[in-house]
Amino acid sequence: MKSIGGQAVIEGVMMKAPRGWTVAVRDEKGEIHLKRERMGSLPSFLKLPFIRGVVALYQALVIGIKALEFSAKKAYTSEKEEALSPLSIVVTIGTAFLLAVALFIFLPLYITRLTGQLVHIISAHSILFNLVDGLIRVGIFLVYIYSIGLWKEMRRVFEYHGAEHKVIHAYESGKELRVDNVRPFSPRHPRCGTSFLLIVMVMSILVFSIIPQSWPFGAKFLSRIILIPMIAGLSYEVLRSTARMKDNPIMYLLSLPGLVLQGLTTREPDDSQIEVAIIALKEVIALEEGR
Repeated sequence: MKSIGGQAVIEGVMMKAPRGWTVAVRDEKGEIHLKRERMGSLPSFLKLPFIRGVVALYQALVIGIKALEFSAKKAYTSEKEEALSPLSIVVTIGTAFLLAVALFIFLPLYITRLTGQLVHIISAHSILFNLVDGLIRVGIFLVYIYSIGLWKEMRRVFEYHGAEHKVIHAYESGKELRVDNVRPFSPRHPRCGTSFLLIVMVMSILVFSIIPQSWPFGAKFLSRIILIPMIAGLSYEVLRSTARMKDNPIMYLLSLPGLVLQGLTTREPDDSQIEVAIIALKEVIALEEGR
């Protein structure tokens, strides 16, 4: 059985297998549109532990942007599809990266610095400083997730997110991919990107603790950016381990916070949304098998 991942998009679902990905989107008339794309095989060294996490994150960003662009065009309009240029992808990823750095690295670090000036014990101890920095980062992340969930259109995306998880659960359980078979499964999954982001938040507290407290603000900020690939690689391996050994009580406890957090990013889907997710998964399986 192939390892399948996915992503919710606008009125649809993207499914990714090792050798390709597909996205299924339902338009305003109820018609389902499909996009398929094969991927070349990666060099062996890019599949090594820790390195593969950084590669997977980059692939997820590139494929996610392509899938979102396709879904936006097909869900609301019948415009002719135009492929994104490499420059457009680089600019989009770069902009998203800068916003993420500003919101989840610079802002928590700056707030912690100001707090340390008021409460001297925070600035005097490296572990306490990074703990406060990490807790503020997690708090900003939770507020961000909760806030976008109030947006009506985003709630629809979260419903498709739940459909994606249900269908992957059914596939991994060996069930025939029918709506009635998929419906009973949980909309939460241990390999979800939401869980990955939470692991990143926690892992950053540990990794950033190696940065000397005596360093100036600018050096601390730049070192945090440089350490992002290390954090991504470590977090990916933790996510793989907890998902692979989900029946182990210790691993289940480690994955539990991420599953709880998915209560903010997934919703119970309706049958039409499950149908779209099933089609996306069937198509990527066919693509993977060369059909």
